[in-house]
Amino acid sequence: MSAVETGIHADVQHEEHVHHDPLNFWRKYVFSEDHKIIAKQYLITGIFWAMIGIAMSVVFRLQLGFPQADISWLRPVLGQWIDEAGKLDPNFYLALVTMHGTIMVFFVLTAGLSGTFSNFLIPLQIGARDMASGFLNMLSYWFFFTASVIMFASLFLQTGPAAGGWVVYPPLSALPQAHEGSGMGMTLWLISMALFIVSQLLGGINYITTVINLRTRGMTFSRLPLTIWAFLITAILGLISFPVLLSAALLLIFDRHFGTSFYLSEIYIGGEALPNVGGSPILFQHLFWFLGHPEVYIVLLPALGITSEIIATNSRKPIFGYRAMIASMLGIAFLAFIVWAHHMFVTGMNPFLGSVFMFLTLIIAVPSAVKAFNYITTLWKGNIIFTPAMLFSIGLVSFFVTGGLTGIILGNSALDIQLHDTYFVVAHFHIVMGAASAFGLFAGVYHWFPKMFGRMMNYRMGQIHFWLTFIGIYLVFFPMHYIGIAGFPRRYYQFTSFDFGKSFTDLNMFITIAAVLSFLAQFIFVWNFFYSIFKGKKATQNPWNSNTLEWTAPINPGHGNWEGDIPAVYRWSYDYSKPGSAQDFIPQNIPYSQTPESNLPHENEQIAMEAEIEAQNFNDQFKNAH
Repeated sequence: MSAVETGIHADVQHEEHVHHDPLNFWRKYVFSEDHKIIAKQYLITGIFWAMIGIAMSVVFRLQLGFPQADISWLRPVLGQWIDEAGKLDPNFYLALVTMHGTIMVFFVLTAGLSGTFSNFLIPLQIGARDMASGFLNMLSYWFFFTASVIMFASLFLQTGPAAGGWVVYPPLSALPQAHEGSGMGMTLWLISMALFIVSQLLGGINYITTVINLRTRGMTFSRLPLTIWAFLITAILGLISFPVLLSAALLLIFDRHFGTSFYLSEIYIGGEALPNVGGSPILFQHLFWFLGHPEVYIVLLPALGITSEIIATNSRKPIFGYRAMIASMLGIAFLAFIVWAHHMFVTGMNPFLGSVFMFLTLIIAVPSAVKAFNYITTLWKGNIIFTPAMLFSIGLVSFFVTGGLTGIILGNSALDIQLHDTYFVVAHFHIVMGAASAFGLFAGVYHWFPKMFGRMMNYRMGQIHFWLTFIGIYLVFFPMHYIGIAGFPRRYYQFTSFDFGKSFTDLNMFITIAAVLSFLAQFIFVWNFFYSIFKGKKATQNPWNSNTLEWTAPINPGHGNWEGDIPAVYRWSYDYSKPGSAQDFIPQNIPYSQTPESNLPHENEQIAMEAEIEAQNFNDQFKNAH
């Protein structure tokens, strides 16, 4: 099948997007249907939630590192949750842990990362005027924003926000009378998550439809940037797994308010037996982790796709093993759905079943290792340019490798049963999922900021931000492996009541100090981001000398992205440092007929296809004119 036959013509499908009537402020910047504005809305909302979520972690780290300290200076912010002695309320400590995990996993690393860059890059990199449905795209953001408002409102309840851990396991989450954090705060948490899932489903449908149907002339699947492959696979993951979490949340709401017993059975509170019989809290864990493990890759795959693009661009080399990278992402996506119960080794599951999930879990290390080795091989002997985006991408590879190694340990059921409820697990998933995905977010912002806002972020501040954050994350989470092996349990309010805990007081203080400094370093990024929007150095058309289509659009593209015809695509995304070429990059829209000096034999055969693409372009223009 020819490139013309397989590449759908975005300029025909979305010709109506070329010319738009003037829009008022609300339609242009608030209730916008322009994918670029919606991406910025996701990004700025994600930055807000990231600072809130990290601040929460700093508060409970202060409690863990300095349990005897007087923190009454936080009373203007936390109010009643700081008691008269200046101590953090134990119930609110669990609420902070719950909200921190929820905010960072869903609102920052899912919506903030995938929502931003899937929206911003898919139309620009595949050559489309906009998303398949601008209206659904707008709705996806506003469902997310509404979910954010409801979650934020729960922080101001008299009884406090949800306090059952970010995994909200029943029966604690299913019984409103269990404790304060199981009351209205938990109900708002469930409502917020239901709306958030609707947002992700609307977005995912849009992303998949756009990639399949609106590619420009010549943009076959084999020419898609790895970023688009990552966003497409991520959207498919979300579309399959998020409805399962929605069903889990709805059943939990039924148990809480309508007397059902999906997760409850033979519960006693204060010596009084509840009428619930026949349910199983383990059912909730199965439903939650069927989403929960694909969720790891829903936040990680977009970051890996972004890293692929940035490492190739700043190494001035073609990405190593393009097809292997696609195959590894597909393999990860498939395996992500059949390993969920490795989170449940401690539930008393049948040992044979546990061994099956252990085997599948260890297999997922193979495609992950393919990606890591391909990144390293792309960097090998490259003409590396250490932009802030490149530094964060290399940092992501570092976290992906080190966090993945501890994942092999936890994938072994015999070891996991000993380590599961300790800080070893906290260290593992914060490095491999949290830090790696956050670095993908930072890398993407630094790299595509010129296309988003037409200006450059401060180069030196970006490098300082990287080094402080990179070192800070390792100083926070590396020691947690040791205290986890020593037996430090997760979610405990303080450790000084244990004899073995007192011997690690200094290490806990060290972790807390490192966490505070890492949090303060993020203000460098926040200042650099918002200052550069208005005062940054003006960007050039293609500041990184990249090959992908978004850099062929105007510096500040309007709604419709390209003022004239959408460029056709003639080659893949990674023609960097090609022997014989006058420049070290050849954009995708440059025909092979214009680069005879660098063409490989099989690429010369593609020249005959160019006439077909141009003929199709002429036919499209003729149809549009009549």
